[in-house]
Amino acid sequence: FLLFQDSGLRFHYVAAGERGKPLMLLLHGFPEFWYSWRHQLREFKSEYRVVALDLRGYGETDAPPHKENYKLDCLIADIKDILESLGYNKCVLIGHDWGGMIAWLVAICYPEMVTKLIVVNFPHPSVFTEYILRHPSQLIKSGYYFFFQMPWFPEFMFTLNDFKILKSLFTSQATGIGRKGCRLTAEDIEAYLYVFSQPGALTGPINHYRTIFSCLPLQHHEVIMPTLLLWGERDAFMEVEMAEITRIYVKNHFRLTILSEASHWLQQDQPDIVNKLIWTFLKEETKRKRE
Repeated sequence: FLLFQDSGLRFHYVAAGERGKPLMLLLHGFPEFWYSWRHQLREFKSEYRVVALDLRGYGETDAPPHKENYKLDCLIADIKDILESLGYNKCVLIGHDWGGMIAWLVAICYPEMVTKLIVVNFPHPSVFTEYILRHPSQLIKSGYYFFFQMPWFPEFMFTLNDFKILKSLFTSQATGIGRKGCRLTAEDIEAYLYVFSQPGALTGPINHYRTIFSCLPLQHHEVIMPTLLLWGERDAFMEVEMAEITRIYVKNHFRLTILSEASHWLQQDQPDIVNKLIWTFLKEETKRKRE
């Protein structure tokens, strides 16, 4: 656990790899926690100090009660504080889904802290807001953003039928990991159910969405570090066209890889391919710098 003086919040994280190696910081999405990075914690510990957080409000990290505590600028400041508390001034930053949104914003606001940015299934935030306004199909897919604005009711819906919605997000044909992916085991599902069935465990995560309309659109847009965007084409929540448009905002080496058979839960769905693509991206940039 890390304790921050300013906010007084305790952050829970799981780390692998030796202290002192370069830092790789992993930010999960909704409705997840550090565990969604289990394959990457194992894979990258040989060369990195790999740290998978529970974001503010999630898992064993403290969850302040008011939705104002979940504004994007608080979430960005959390990452800066975490880096400093771990004794680092820069990292390879990797984010998936909502964690991807936070990763983009950290890269935009604190470019000196991010050596390389890797985002999984989330477009640049400006692409997201502009695309939604022009494409009703994406607006419908992002309907849960609006549903989550309601007090208490979304949390209640998640608990019905022994957390049926939560299970089906990962396992159903429409939204879950497909036939060709690494299906979640019974133990994996149990881990998610255990975390989100704790009293009040859904309110922090949903509060992340309850402040989004006060924070977007952005003032600054440009991303100046090498960036890898990985995308599962069968994402039920995000249209793949947004991935291509993201290129406009990256003023450095940008690589986009779209995996045709993969779902929204990409780093759990296709861990071997994802890990290989990340290694290639990390190595390729180092080579280029030495030339």
